[in-house]
Amino acid sequence: MIHYIIRRIAWMLVMIVGISIVSFFIIQLPPGDFLDAHIAHLQNQGDSVSLEVIENLRKQYGLDKPLHLQYLKMVNGMFHGDFGWSFSYERPATELIGERLLLTIVLTLTSILFTWMLAIPIGIYSAVRQHSISDYTFTFIGFIGLAVPEFLLALVLMYFAYSQLGISVGGLFSPEFMVAPWSLARVLDLMKHLWIPAIILGMAGTAALIRVIRANLLDELQKPYVTTARAKGMREWRLILKYPVRITLNPFLSTIGYVLPLLVSGSVIVSVVLSLPTVGPLLLRALVSQDMYLAGTIVLLLGTMTVIGTLISDILLIICDPRIRTGGTEV
Repeated sequence: MIHYIIRRIAWMLVMIVGISIVSFFIIQLPPGDFLDAHIAHLQNQGDSVSLEVIENLRKQYGLDKPLHLQYLKMVNGMFHGDFGWSFSYERPATELIGERLLLTIVLTLTSILFTWMLAIPIGIYSAVRQHSISDYTFTFIGFIGLAVPEFLLALVLMYFAYSQLGISVGGLFSPEFMVAPWSLARVLDLMKHLWIPAIILGMAGTAALIRVIRANLLDELQKPYVTTARAKGMREWRLILKYPVRITLNPFLSTIGYVLPLLVSGSVIVSVVLSLPTVGPLLLRALVSQDMYLAGTIVLLLGTMTVIGTLISDILLIICDPRIRTGGTEV
């Protein structure tokens, strides 16, 4: 198992390098760059920009160099903790991401915990009580959760909260706490605004996870070892929780590879609808404005978290399920 982990870490480093190359050059694919878009914006407003100023700006930002030299410059800066300069915000990219990363992690962790706490017991109960009224009810609600887009649910809950409860759920803070320093009052205000975005982000994931757990548990309950345990007089719920549920959670463990990048990005569309100060809208604006260093840093961070999350998932699967083999030999 140790050799497997070392081998996976080595491949992970190779993948991160590959992700950095691909993400950088994909961002460069659209014609032009940030300065071209910025100059076009100034000209639309009636301002004129001289060619000398344009050339000086290109040299200042290193946009006059070939792409491979720009990439090497970016990589060299990363090793020194410098992820480049955001052209549109005129601030360091790491500073911009750092401001929003904590709130993104808090919001996403809350939605993930909501998903797990709701989906796992409901999925187990639906499988054990198959074809009952409660099973059909949870199935119906699950299909609704899968069918309704998150941004539409966000709009509905925003209207309900404002019209029925008299509170505005846009953003994560009240106006007086948006730029205030951290304090107990600001944390309490964050908790007051956090529940609706967490429910919206967790709703679709909850519905999908219920269906996965139910289907897998139904499959496990038909296995011979369950029949044998019942024949030996093992209590039903102890049997279900000790053996089939443990194997049923394999897909749950495998989704960690997708959970970690969500801690960085959140949901872009929902964040835009709810005006959430998370990393998702920051990435969207960076891509639209071709802010290559800011967009490249976020995309690289997402790719790195995906690779790390996949490694963690594989290790947990090996530990929890001894049937899984690596390289043809049992770990």
